[in-house]
Amino acid sequence: MLWIKALHIIFMVTWFAGLFYLPRLFVYHSTTTDTAGIERFKIMERRLFYGIMTPGGILTLIFGVWLLRYGFGGIWLHIKLALVMVLIAYHIYCGKLLLDFKHDRNKYGHIFYRWLNEFPTLILIVVVMLTVVKPLS
Repeated sequence: MLWIKALHIIFMVTWFAGLFYLPRLFVYHSTTTDTAGIERFKIMERRLFYGIMTPGGILTLIFGVWLLRYGFGGIWLHIKLALVMVLIAYHIYCGKLLLDFKHDRNKYGHIFYRWLNEFPTLILIVVVMLTVVKPLS
């Protein structure tokens, strides 16, 4: 079980690295005006989303589901799983924003993306607290 837990944590960190960095790229992309810079951001965003974030998220979920076989339980786990569902929705929303940038139809400014960038931080804090402390066991 410890190997599975370790892999779950490793891929969760990978997934969160992307969840933190992609909106930051959107901040910079939304303020870029030169064609070369815009195209460079499109490449960086695509590689991050499809090469790091999505595989990290999928592997996090696979190892997380595997861990559920070991009988974890309590209200804390239900809250954590609900927050994971919120993160999956956030991930999908980031993918939609990525496609908007890809097709040059971004409609938000850098301030929107700066706020969007903070959202996974809040989720991470709550999930780690729930997982480590298990306040509602």
